[in-house]
Amino acid sequence: MTIAPTPGAQNRAFIVTHRAVLAIAIPMTLGYITTPLLGITDTAVIGRTGEAAALAGLAIGAAVFDLVFASLNFLRASTTALVAQAHGRRDEREQIAVFCRSMILSLGIGLLLLALSPVLLKAGLALMGAEGRVAEVTSIYFSTRILAGPLTLSNFTIMGFILGRGKGSLALALQILLNGVNILLSILLGLHFGWGVSGVAWGAVAGEATAAIVGLAVILIRTERSLLPSMAELLDRQQLGELFALNRDILIRSFVLLGAFTLLTRIGTGFGAVTLAANALLMNFFMVASFYLDGVANAAEQIVGRAVGARYRPAFDQAVRLTTVWSFGLAITSMVFFLLVGGAIIDAMTTAADVREVARIFLPWAAVTALTGALAFQMDGVFIGAAWSSDMRNMMLAAFVGYLIALAIFVPLLGNHGLWLALNLFLAFRGLFLALRLKSRSRQTFADSQC
Repeated sequence: MTIAPTPGAQNRAFIVTHRAVLAIAIPMTLGYITTPLLGITDTAVIGRTGEAAALAGLAIGAAVFDLVFASLNFLRASTTALVAQAHGRRDEREQIAVFCRSMILSLGIGLLLLALSPVLLKAGLALMGAEGRVAEVTSIYFSTRILAGPLTLSNFTIMGFILGRGKGSLALALQILLNGVNILLSILLGLHFGWGVSGVAWGAVAGEATAAIVGLAVILIRTERSLLPSMAELLDRQQLGELFALNRDILIRSFVLLGAFTLLTRIGTGFGAVTLAANALLMNFFMVASFYLDGVANAAEQIVGRAVGARYRPAFDQAVRLTTVWSFGLAITSMVFFLLVGGAIIDAMTTAADVREVARIFLPWAAVTALTGALAFQMDGVFIGAAWSSDMRNMMLAAFVGYLIALAIFVPLLGNHGLWLALNLFLAFRGLFLALRLKSRSRQTFADSQC
């Protein structure tokens, strides 16, 4: 069947190239790589105090904060998708309207979390089992860090808006600014001025505030006042409904994903401390792979969203094709690299002989996660960009059911090998199930582009 652009779509046609994919994927990958430096710096700052309770309290406080806010990253993804689609339609006014709606939602949720912070802190302390001095340090860190809640969510929206417009370099610059200010002030306040955990927390607040102010300033400077939406446009029922539906589905998907990895850790505890430590060490290999797989997924979100907005099928097909090539190409490279030098990396990460030995046994399972997860990350980007969020939610639930079945069958038979097999199957299920929906969904979306 011959595909032709819809009336007017030819004027919105654009070519998708490897350069266009990498222009988003590389900056975002670099941005993701800078994030772990925060944890390393904070740990080093508090580690210099020599107080084990302070280090434990910091770890728990950061974990509680990340647990709450990582689940709210849907604000970034939904903004990217809807802005990219408006960008594809060349509707600058709607791009700004999406940004404003998402910013209002981000600030509202952030203020709600701030009001609920005592409850969140209490629940976090109970969940983590923190007591005494550890609980005290956790409270100091979290109570200060949560003040940046509205700013953190605002930065999600700012990042989503910038990515939706395809400005990967600007997104990287803001990420480096946020992390850079955070790191510098954590060292200055935490060590030089002796504020300890409180200084580290205030460094994080300052980093979020700086990035939010600069990001908002850049957007406002580049926006014509005539494009600012009216209140009626902001409260448009159809547009708000689309935003909330997209956010809801991505949130459900995120919670299921979080549950899957929590279950992985929980089952792993049953194999003893050494195996649990080895698994935790090996999961860092998957985390490293996720940096660039997420970068490619971000490229897919923007380019696919733009193609859907433009109703230009050739760009959509090329975006799917090129991001698939890059996702699998990088994943295969990563897998081979970890298989070849993974043992040396394990030795560098721990001096415990028993953990090294166990980690080497399960290294192949960790190395292959990049390959089994490649399609999952890339398809997530495609489905988010196209705003096919209900399919993404449903396929995640289906993959989770498959994961539970795999755990029930293979863990009793194969022990920790079964656990890693189930994880790889879960990753593969996610990508495969979404890929099986791709043809029919794209046919529906571009129905008016076909003859």
